[in-house]
Amino acid sequence: MKKIGILGGTFDPIHIGHLTIADEVRKRLDLIEILFIPTGKPWQKADRQITPSEQRVDMVNLAIAGKKGFKLCRVEVDRPGATYTIDTLNQLKREYGPRTGLYFILGWDALLGAPSWKDPVKIIDLCNIVAVPRPGIAPPEPAELERTIPGITGCLIMLDIPQTDISSSDIRQRIAAGQPFEHLVPPKVAEYIKKNRLYFSNVFESIDYDESYNYKQQRE
Repeated sequence: MKKIGILGGTFDPIHIGHLTIADEVRKRLDLIEILFIPTGKPWQKADRQITPSEQRVDMVNLAIAGKKGFKLCRVEVDRPGATYTIDTLNQLKREYGPRTGLYFILGWDALLGAPSWKDPVKIIDLCNIVAVPRPGIAPPEPAELERTIPGITGCLIMLDIPQTDISSSDIRQRIAAGQPFEHLVPPKVAEYIKKNRLYFSNVFESIDYDESYNYKQQRE
């Protein structure tokens, strides 16, 4: 059976942590490839302004270009309306067929929210759940998960992989504050962010980024 990993997210922006997790899971579980799936309109983040989907797609493309076993999947950005995992899994099952095993990768924090998913029981019928550590988050208790979603422990894979304390929200805040961020994202993604002035606050809109960056370096 062919095994494919699924790593979804807003990727606003995609960062080194995403790539590290994907590579580690692919190797540990012997997956043929990892699908990076930028969300279209995530219902959990309806209260936050999100970078346009095509720009987030561009950044994912730049981040994974030339990397073995990594592939962009547009299934959610091309689908109208709100983004739900169950819809994505159903579509991927139709496209890849019953002889393909799907491995849905998520952090411990996201797994804790599993009871709030749309059709969680159907989700665990369609895929294996691969849970990876998140800094500052305790691992979910399998018994508690099983109580809220019967059957989930039968498809749950808890991986103890190196933790990366990087978040997209922290990167956005650093950029808005004029702080260095290049070490947190792939080089081509950093170039794209600066070229398109993504995440810059109004304070820095009239300042050349390189000047503000060098000023911060001199002070730190």
